[in-house]
Amino acid sequence: MPVTTVGLDADDTLWHNETIFRLSHKRFAELLADHAEEPVMMDRLAQVERRNLRLYGYGVKGFTLSMLETAMELCDGSAPPHIVREILAAGREMLVHPVETLPGVAEILSELAETYRLVLITKGDLMDQERKLAASGLGDLFTAVEIVSEKDRLTYERVFSHHGTGAAEAVMAGNSMKSDVLPALEAGAFACHIPYHITWAHELADAPQNHRRYASLSRIGELPKCITTFSTSC
Repeated sequence: MPVTTVGLDADDTLWHNETIFRLSHKRFAELLADHAEEPVMMDRLAQVERRNLRLYGYGVKGFTLSMLETAMELCDGSAPPHIVREILAAGREMLVHPVETLPGVAEILSELAETYRLVLITKGDLMDQERKLAASGLGDLFTAVEIVSEKDRLTYERVFSHHGTGAAEAVMAGNSMKSDVLPALEAGAFACHIPYHITWAHELADAPQNHRRYASLSRIGELPKCITTFSTSC
């Protein structure tokens, strides 16, 4: 059963993303330094983010709203105007931050596109993800782009059936064990974990054990060989 379709995550798989969020975390901590200790502040922000995911979804805009809400809580409901302005400015800057692709990404995607259908499958704000894809210069390499609200088994079943020959003949590659690996395996696809040096706590999960359709890679350059191995082993 050969692999026909390769799904790829975007943020922290094709280009840097979490490092930008971490810079905003640092800026947020500096702004609220007089109102809480940094560990307390970061824990509160994480709680607010998790609570708001079902309302705002993933991405910079939801993160900015969560920073504002956290600031209001830490300031007893009355955050100073300069803090509100700085948080809004941080959000705007994140939305126009230059896109920096990870090493080797363009070359590997070009190689894969000669043999497989490439489908970008990413979570986040529609406009922001479209902007980053356009700025990356990688858009023409993809047969399809799916910007989804959540990555679960049903998402992968739908995407790989619509844009390929089904999940059984597809590989999903990405940096998130929770979003890119586990639900793809559940859908019946192959999955490759390509770790990024920073992972958002919400995306952490345990790796599958002894799963014949799973592989852990150290970099995206190992992906073509891994896909070939999948194709010949099943």
